[in-house]
Amino acid sequence: MAHKYAQIAFTDTVRAIQTQHNSRSGYASMDEGDDQNYLLSDYEAEFLAQRDSFYMASVNENNWPYLQHRGGPKGFMKVINASTIGFADFSGNRQYVSTGNFKTNDRVALFFMDYPNRRRLKMFGRVTQVHDQDWDMLAKLEIDGYRATVERGFLITIEGFDWNCPQHITPRFTEEDVEKVIAPILKENETLKTNTIQSKMPELGTGSLRLVVTGIRQLTPNVRAYELRNESGLSLPSFQAGAHLKIPVQLSSGNTIHRHYSICSNPKRTDIYEIAVQKEANGQGGSNAIHANIQLGQVLLCDEPTNYFKLHNDDRPAILIAGGIGITPIKAMAQALQCRQVSFHLHYAGRSLADMPFQDRLKRALSGQISFYSQETNARMDIANILKQAPEDAWIYVCGPNRLLEDVIQQANIFGLDADRIVYERFSQQSSVLVKPISVTFAKSNKTVIVSEHQSILDAAIDAGIDALHSCKTGQCKTCAVTVLNGKAKHHDNCLTDQDRNTQNLMCPCVSRSTTDAITLDL
Repeated sequence: MAHKYAQIAFTDTVRAIQTQHNSRSGYASMDEGDDQNYLLSDYEAEFLAQRDSFYMASVNENNWPYLQHRGGPKGFMKVINASTIGFADFSGNRQYVSTGNFKTNDRVALFFMDYPNRRRLKMFGRVTQVHDQDWDMLAKLEIDGYRATVERGFLITIEGFDWNCPQHITPRFTEEDVEKVIAPILKENETLKTNTIQSKMPELGTGSLRLVVTGIRQLTPNVRAYELRNESGLSLPSFQAGAHLKIPVQLSSGNTIHRHYSICSNPKRTDIYEIAVQKEANGQGGSNAIHANIQLGQVLLCDEPTNYFKLHNDDRPAILIAGGIGITPIKAMAQALQCRQVSFHLHYAGRSLADMPFQDRLKRALSGQISFYSQETNARMDIANILKQAPEDAWIYVCGPNRLLEDVIQQANIFGLDADRIVYERFSQQSSVLVKPISVTFAKSNKTVIVSEHQSILDAAIDAGIDALHSCKTGQCKTCAVTVLNGKAKHHDNCLTDQDRNTQNLMCPCVSRSTTDAITLDL
């Protein structure tokens, strides 16, 4: 028998099975030639010197095998000579099963894996324990720079070994392997970040608060978080949960517009503001421009935070309801209530957990105070049941798609809940409002325009060159409120009072419409 490993492994029974399955011919060459595969070459020695672990099987007196994993610094398995290898057992390992097995059966099987390169070396041998007084050999098995005390040493006389094919070896990489690969990438990334921050990017906006973008994180496939700090490193103006920032955005056309984004960082922090921006495929371009153009080091000139979605300041409990990107102000509310030790529960819905910003962080921080609902798990948010189980004096805060807000308002009416305790914020115009074209006359500007079914009256006024004051564009802030001179408004805001609507005849053209085909406004 020429191949020592095959001589041990291929018993008569094994050979019969190989013949039965037509694989015996593939091993025929192992039976011919000079003796081989029992003496280590430089190739095997170098391979062993790079290993930081191996698997070792021994057999006890009851003929049961025992498989042990041994690990250590690279090269802790020492090549003593071409037919002998050895390693040290260090104090604290307590590997007494293998040690005991070796007392009655010196046979050992070894498996050395090189996962990154898909290589494996299998070995048969006979093991002996190094005598406690053999200081020279124990010293050879020590590892320079490794402070653990050698408790015992083992020498293995090689009976045979074999290299296996790479089939079915899944590449796996250590931290060191990964660090070597990504080190140049990280270096390049740091260079790019430094160059980006140091390059002079145009400032955007006209506000008095100079904010610099110091961090960008991808929260979901379509949502990014932007960390904003004072350009000079000073503390930022304090804000209350529910507040938002008016962010200047430069479109591809070169025009600068403004978009409102809730501050989702903890209100206790005054070192940063964090906003989260969802990229809207069918939006008006603001979110796409932010994702494409806002970079680290960008300076944004903003106004101080404004709040149209305020949290109550007493100790009454709260029910927080968020849908999708509507979590941004609700997150800050939950953190504020938690700091104040006010009872609350957060109900958070989305298409899937992967599409729900901050879900992992909120799950950790709000254990027992949060419920998740996602389409992928068929978990539906039952608003009627949530309101039915809510404490009698609870405040209800809602932010999300219009259908969610309308469902909460409808169910609250059914249960007879106090409307003043239902606080909500829209992050988009009501789609149900824009149902048909109308004619709008702007009296001061002496212009009449046709407002399409996909356009708000405010946007039509701006497109017509009319200088119309506005801010949130979602019916929250009252900035765009204007007097109706002729016609009747169909109100969809949540900021005007009954006196504003009925006595002063005001409407918010950002979300409201007309009950007739034509209306005249004092603009």
